[in-house]
Amino acid sequence: MEKATTSGGSRPPPWGLGLVEVQVVAVSLRRSEVFHVMKELLGSVLYMHHQIPSMEKATSSGGSQPPPPRGLGLVEVQVAAASLRRSEVFHVVKELLGFVLYMHHQIPSVLQNLENEFASLKEEMTEMALPPAELKPSDRRKYNTRKREVRRRIKKQEKLMNGLSSLCSALQKALDEVPSIEGVLLILGGSLVRPLFAYDITISHGRFDAGSANERGTSKLAQSVSRKAIRALISSGAGSLSYTGPTKLFVLARCPCTLNLPLDFLPKRDFRYSKKVVPLQMCIKCNTAGAQMDTQQMTSILDASNCASESSISDVIWFQCKHTIRGLPCKASLEE
Repeated sequence: MEKATTSGGSRPPPWGLGLVEVQVVAVSLRRSEVFHVMKELLGSVLYMHHQIPSMEKATSSGGSQPPPPRGLGLVEVQVAAASLRRSEVFHVVKELLGFVLYMHHQIPSVLQNLENEFASLKEEMTEMALPPAELKPSDRRKYNTRKREVRRRIKKQEKLMNGLSSLCSALQKALDEVPSIEGVLLILGGSLVRPLFAYDITISHGRFDAGSANERGTSKLAQSVSRKAIRALISSGAGSLSYTGPTKLFVLARCPCTLNLPLDFLPKRDFRYSKKVVPLQMCIKCNTAGAQMDTQQMTSILDASNCASESSISDVIWFQCKHTIRGLPCKASLEE
């Protein structure tokens, strides 16, 4: 028995199985490939530890199947509040916009980091406008080299950041002008009618309060909803398809046709895009008190927008923001 034990017949140690290495025949893995591997490992761990009855259940829940091409189905996000303020809706839409750009490789880093980096470069360039009076030749060369580098990076990002700033300002104005926005459509592609990807976001939040979309700070509710929405998109495989190169991001808002949006938004009646593209539909649902409250909120919205009581779904149209965002050339491989 001792010989059998020493020859490897005993069970493996209970708390650890050592180190396992897997060689990859590639220089790096793409985001979609890392995402797929992690989901496969997660499903295997759950099955081997008897947390799920079979691997088929893990597969049917999205554990190993890749998302269908150019469409990811319906995603719901529950909000623990009766309504969202204008500033909260703006924050959620901006976070989702940044997520779409980053996951589809249109920007090199997450949006907040990109904004902070661009602001730092602009500040540094302002400080370098007046060089120090006395510099050694070696220090002056370093100074001029750094100045050229800062100028080059600003020039590379300036068009993107200006477009993003213009779009966000237009969206804030639109939110301030209307009593309610029913949804936002994010389209990624060369044109509106032939997009590569579409994200249709419906926001069930009732009527806006008196607050502004340009409020300072971000509420905990807005941060929570943004995190939930992004996690839901990631779990659905959003952005896991192959890199398509730099392209444009279009933003449309769904509102009653009688509303007067700012000039930055143009009405698009009977707007349709290619049927080959199935949009990812996200519904952000607020926790209303009941059907009676929903009816009262809808009535107040219609009254505020001067719509007739027999208003139908055809009275709601898309308004396209005239500002677009052009992505930057980015590497499709996963970079840390």
